[in-house]
Amino acid sequence: MTIPDYQTIMLPLLKLTEDKKEHSIREAIDSISDLFKLSEEQTKEVLPSGRSYIIDNRVGWARTYLKKAGLLEDTRRSHFRITEEGLKTLANSPTEINIKFLQQFSGFNEFRKKKDDEEEQEQVIQEDSSQTPQELLEYGYQKIKRDLAQELIESVKKVSPRFFEQLVVELLLKMGYGGSLKDAGKAIGQSGDGGIDGIIKEDKLGLDVIYIQAKRWENVVGSKEIRNFVGSLVGQKANKGVFITTSGFTKDALEYVKTITHKVILIDGEMLSQLMIENNVGVSGVISYEVKKIDSDYFVEE
Repeated sequence: MTIPDYQTIMLPLLKLTEDKKEHSIREAIDSISDLFKLSEEQTKEVLPSGRSYIIDNRVGWARTYLKKAGLLEDTRRSHFRITEEGLKTLANSPTEINIKFLQQFSGFNEFRKKKDDEEEQEQVIQEDSSQTPQELLEYGYQKIKRDLAQELIESVKKVSPRFFEQLVVELLLKMGYGGSLKDAGKAIGQSGDGGIDGIIKEDKLGLDVIYIQAKRWENVVGSKEIRNFVGSLVGQKANKGVFITTSGFTKDALEYVKTITHKVILIDGEMLSQLMIENNVGVSGVISYEVKKIDSDYFVEE
């Protein structure tokens, strides 16, 4: 069974509190997970940010909406119980509770009340949406990031080989490798030793070095090219290497690096673009949003 959306969770969550007892949010999450027979893997699935479990997020939002409608109430931190209005609602044996259902309650409508005429054009949360507000934000961000990554790698493919080498240097420096830009710039593109495009320090002290192969290619890189690169590492008595390409790697190439004793990292076009975005290479910020939540500890009186 798939992870239920937050609207599907509303009715079983309200029914959980029908005993009029106080329930914790942790208890609610576990009960909903058991009710929908979620596997251990499903209960550990996270949102794109990696900071919240999907099922926890959805139960949390279902609880929030039921509270805004006056069907649940907080008792203390992370604990809640059903209200008289909630008991009356269950007495009518509803078949489901969703956004549309909750619109009959004034408290919920006040919660969703539009603040100005501009917001009347479109609600942020659509009634038929199966995603919580946080999910919409995070998945929307991921789509923007995927589109940017595609546009970014297309731009990289159009630059000159020399520019690409400089791009690789800047990226590795932003990631913490290479020491200084001056040192790294001298190293990259100067070796030309049978499959090695450059050498860069692994750390600022130069305790170890990494050999680099940077290929601005359209065709996928096969195991032959990787073997040549590894052979060059052997010739230099080196143990570590990074092979970067704007295209991709064949299955044989990916499998080959798993069988060797040398530590060789393969970075394809997709990973390259993601690393560029994460390290602000070739991209610039447009706007940022800081998502905040209540600091429950602040409101605890001694």
